[in-house]
Amino acid sequence: MANGNGLTESILRRDRALLVALIGLLFVLAGLYTVYGLGMGMTALEMTAMRGMKDMPGASAPGAWSVGYALLVFLMWWVMMIAMMLPSVAPTVLLYAALLRRGANAGAVPAISGAFLGGYLVTWAGFSVLAATAQWALEALGLVSATMMTLIDTVPGAIVLIAAGLFQFTSLKRSCLNHCRSPAEFLTSRRRPGMAGAFVMGLEHGVFCLGCCWFLMALLFVGGIMNLYWIVALTAFVALEKLTPFGETAGKIAGAALTAWGSFILFGAL
Repeated sequence: MANGNGLTESILRRDRALLVALIGLLFVLAGLYTVYGLGMGMTALEMTAMRGMKDMPGASAPGAWSVGYALLVFLMWWVMMIAMMLPSVAPTVLLYAALLRRGANAGAVPAISGAFLGGYLVTWAGFSVLAATAQWALEALGLVSATMMTLIDTVPGAIVLIAAGLFQFTSLKRSCLNHCRSPAEFLTSRRRPGMAGAFVMGLEHGVFCLGCCWFLMALLFVGGIMNLYWIVALTAFVALEKLTPFGETAGKIAGAALTAWGSFILFGAL
């Protein structure tokens, strides 16, 4: 019996190590892609170093995107979202894996957990489609720089800051954040069997996470879509909100700070 328990513990440790390694590898690959901006013509390192510039000489006409470039922009957004959201969702995936080990599908923990994570990331793929479309539309309207990928005028940026700050105090934000901060309740009450069920659960969890964070991601249009300072800061803040005991308080403090910052910029520009 002791040998059987030891074998079980060994398998559980192996599954957990495999899952952690896969999440870590995905995070590293997404992070490297984000930093080096493959296919975008300029790396995030270069864009961060050139922050403050509005456009570069010789840039193509705003909004004149080819299909290939549109796909690259979508991929840029999606990979960036993967890199930014994995740190905060990883504990939920590991908790789900721990619950699976107690059920009938204990032998398929990595695959089912991977399906859950896949559903979660597909939700952010949907957001990335909308974000890329918004970027194209704002660029075509002359509001976003075609090369620096940031809002050109201070007034739209101030409005986004204020809106993002006020959103932190809404019931939608509070409801979605409470869900993200209590994954055990979701995983037990909305549990579905098999890989297909896990994928749907991942989609649902991703929708709640998206409802919590989408306005924060819109701040990338203010600081620069490939500005590493903003990417790292937003990643850290999302993790702070979701994973720490004082996350809800930190969110309200951030909301007040964003509103004040945007108001200061707006009144200064008028």
